[in-house]
Amino acid sequence: MITARALTRTFKGVPAVRAVDLDVYEGEICGFLGPNGAGKTTTLRMLTTLLRPTSGAATVAGHDLVDDPAGVRGSIGYVAQGGMFTPLSRIGDELRLQARLYGHSAREARRRTGEVLDRLDLGGFEQRTPASLSGGQARRADLALGLIHTPKVLFLDEPTNGLDPRARAELWTYIRGLKTTIFLSTHYLDEADALCDRVLIIDGGRIVASGSPADLKRDHAAKTLDEVFLTVTGRPMEETAA
Repeated sequence: MITARALTRTFKGVPAVRAVDLDVYEGEICGFLGPNGAGKTTTLRMLTTLLRPTSGAATVAGHDLVDDPAGVRGSIGYVAQGGMFTPLSRIGDELRLQARLYGHSAREARRRTGEVLDRLDLGGFEQRTPASLSGGQARRADLALGLIHTPKVLFLDEPTNGLDPRARAELWTYIRGLKTTIFLSTHYLDEADALCDRVLIIDGGRIVASGSPADLKRDHAAKTLDEVFLTVTGRPMEETAA
């Protein structure tokens, strides 16, 4: 569902992402980890058409990143780190608007809104505003906004950042239950271990390790995933949360 070859981005001549090759397969949850400044956010922004590559090529859901950015946008959902809703909007209104923007009829938009909210245990929340939700409920509402148009690929940028342990665990349950391809950027190694079929670790703008969490730990003498991260990047994981 995602293929990138020699994907590169420079800023004023300074490379942020250096000839990245990656593949994400249909139906898998692929984790994307890296220290601050490693190129993680830049890669994510390129794959979601928010930033044009300097060179290289990539396709997302069969659409070329440069030649068909509209096709990419129509095929993906993107849940950013911050709140996705207009502060004073009602949850149901904004979900229906998003569905209409993706081409659903008014009837289908209403149906999808109810369906997605029920799926995320937010049934009856259509008249609520974002300010009235708990942290975990707000992130589930953000997830609903990313899913409303039934995307082929869902990009999640640190979806549980700032949540308490219980809310994080609850959101993990919902993410595991999604039946779509997921590209998950996270700073939490326990999150990658719990959710991801495969993990890509980027450092210095290059992919420095990849594999399932179990494979990475086995290949590094059964270390914890934190120790694997330290081995392949040379930096402790604590630096990524700074």
